[in-house]
Amino acid sequence: MFRQTWKKYLPAITILMKRSGNGEQMLNMNHTDFERAAGGRKVKFTFSKLSINNGWIDQTAKPSPFAKEFAEILIENEATNVLIRNKQFEFALNKNFQLVIKNNSASMNNEPVADRTEATDNSTAV
Repeated sequence: MFRQTWKKYLPAITILMKRSGNGEQMLNMNHTDFERAAGGRKVKFTFSKLSINNGWIDQTAKPSPFAKEFAEILIENEATNVLIRNKQFEFALNKNFQLVIKNNSASMNNEPVADRTEATDNSTAV
């Protein structure tokens, strides 16, 4: 139902996804675009914590059909699919039609790495 509307914003979303490695990004969208696409139907236009991990929608949070359609657009699009592979993104859309994009991939890679230096034996044999 909202595929064309999401596709309209996809170039801007792609740019913000690329920039999200430096911090949270926000895109202000026009509410009338979504209201027209709804065709008078009552739809909840907000969602929070839509997670996409390594190109897969995190189903534990049970995304709404509106959020799921957005995630499917990201997965189907060639440019955004490349960005979401091997990364963890979180999206939220608030009541002011502001899409918030967080790249949580850096936090995934902050696991401690084993020290690779080897201990040397300085003892001498007698």
